[in-house]
Amino acid sequence: MAESGLQSESDKTPDKTVERRAKSAAGNGAGATSTLVLQPINTNVSFRDQAYATLKQAIMDADIYSHSEELRLDERQLSQSLGVSRTPIREAMTLLEQEGFLRTVPRRGIFIVKKTKRQIIEMIEMWAALESMAARLATLNASDGDIAALRTMFDEFRSSTPAEHIEEYSDANIAFHQAIIRLSGSHLMGKTIDNLFIHMRAIRRLTISQSDRAARSIVDHMRIIEALERRDTELAERLVRQHSLDLAAHVEKHCDFLH
Repeated sequence: MAESGLQSESDKTPDKTVERRAKSAAGNGAGATSTLVLQPINTNVSFRDQAYATLKQAIMDADIYSHSEELRLDERQLSQSLGVSRTPIREAMTLLEQEGFLRTVPRRGIFIVKKTKRQIIEMIEMWAALESMAARLATLNASDGDIAALRTMFDEFRSSTPAEHIEEYSDANIAFHQAIIRLSGSHLMGKTIDNLFIHMRAIRRLTISQSDRAARSIVDHMRIIEALERRDTELAERLVRQHSLDLAAHVEKHCDFLH
């Protein structure tokens, strides 16, 4: 199967499989190799645009903060995986670098950007501001059916604790926060928050299993849903803001692996 083109700096060995989700290699101190989920190219759309969309989605799906080292993109492997020449790959990576997803290091290669601890906290604070406004707008704009659908995201955790199915709960947790943004009805808000999502998703996924955060998280989510259902604008806004600020406080206290 085609190689993915995503490697740690210290392990340049080509990957042999494209897995469902980016995974780190065995922790042997020699660095980690990860793979990206890459979809086939559609010849009806420009190769550059498809390479851009595919790479961006794959980067967003990769757990970039589960690796101690930066992850390097290999242009040759990406070209082979997508079945296109290096030119659209190079053009796509240029766009992604302009958006802050990638950075070029002379004589070393192109790497997925990882934020510092301070930057992550600032991003969470910005997310808190935007998502709390989204919750406010959701109480005004979202249908009863759309709000009720939020409860179904957590149905499978009613008879068991989130910690027993932490990966599934992590996915539901991330989907919940995306849904709050969507229910606002604001397309601009969704676009504004898009570039934060790669880092917010990775940090939420990484921290959800720490300090019993999953159990506290589902309690917070139920309270938020109840406020939305009652169309309690002020409470919904406050609960969503505090939920994200609690994550910022957790990162400040426990995430010293962020530099």
